[in-house]
This record gives sequence, structure tokens and C-alpha cells, in this order.
Amino acid sequence: MNAFQIQLNGRAVSAEIAPTTLLVDFIRNEQQLTGTHVGCDTAQCGACTVLVDGAPLKSCSVLALQVQGRAVTTIENLAASETELHPVQQAFIECHGLQCGFCTPGMVMATVGLLAHNPHPADAEIAAALDGNLCRCTGYVNIIAAVHRAAELLAERSRFTPSPGARG
Repeated sequence: MNAFQIQLNGRAVSAEIAPTTLLVDFIRNEQQLTGTHVGCDTAQCGACTVLVDGAPLKSCSVLALQVQGRAVTTIENLAASETELHPVQQAFIECHGLQCGFCTPGMVMATVGLLAHNPHPADAEIAAALDGNLCRCTGYVNIIAAVHRAAELLAERSRFTPSPGARG
């Protein structure tokens, strides 16, 4: 067993884990955060995507110990509250970017990572960022529309959110 510490959804988490524990298994089984899905166990589908230090990572393809001391964010930590969705979540609903919902957490997390670094991506950039996140229901047209809508919602939100240090 190894000592393990991360920031998980903004809180410090410490545990003793086996050196072979996958990050997805730690998140789902040890922390009971089941929004991160396991679809393939081979990093092919993207349903297990989380953010590590703000960047999308397929959590079934990395040992938990490899993210020692880093910040991990799961789908459970995106919404501001139970009644206020994150703009990316809202956009996926508005644009019908989800059907069965199995791929949705991974798609949403990959989109959050994309828009954090590229707030106005072109279709080709969206396709590249979501490459490896598989959806068997939507055909991707609505998912791409949802990413564009999320970019709009985030831009609107930033227009109405004063920057730190701004005077009103």
C-alpha cells in the first residue's frame, strides 16, 4: 500500500492505495463519485474523462499514484449548485448533445478542458479535442453544437462577471 494525496473536487483527500489502483477506480470505488463512467477500460471511449490540473485525462489509463499531489476534478464538481448547472452542462441539454447519457460526463469534461484553453474553437478544433470520446447515440452534430453554445454561455457569463480587482 502507498500513501496517496490529491485535491479532489477542491478538497484534500488522503488514502492508502495499492500501487496498481487506477485513478478511475479510486474515484468511483474509494470516493463513491460515480459520475465518472467506465466504458471500455482501454482509454478508447473517453467516458472516464476527468480534469487533472485543468486538462482532460482519461482516468482509466493512468494509475492514481501518477496524479499524486495534483488537482482532480470530476463531473460532480462542475455545477455551481444543485439548481445551477455549469454552462457546458446547460449547453448539452439545450442542444440535445446527449441521448443515453453514458458518454456525457466524459464529453462534458473534455469540453470544459477545451474551452478553458480555447474559448472560441472551430469545428475542427472541437473534433480534435473530442477525438477519443465516443458516442453511440447522437452522431456528434448536436455535441458540436453544444460545444459552440457552451462557448457562447461562458462568454456571456464572463461579460457579466467582474474581473478580480475591478471596481464597480
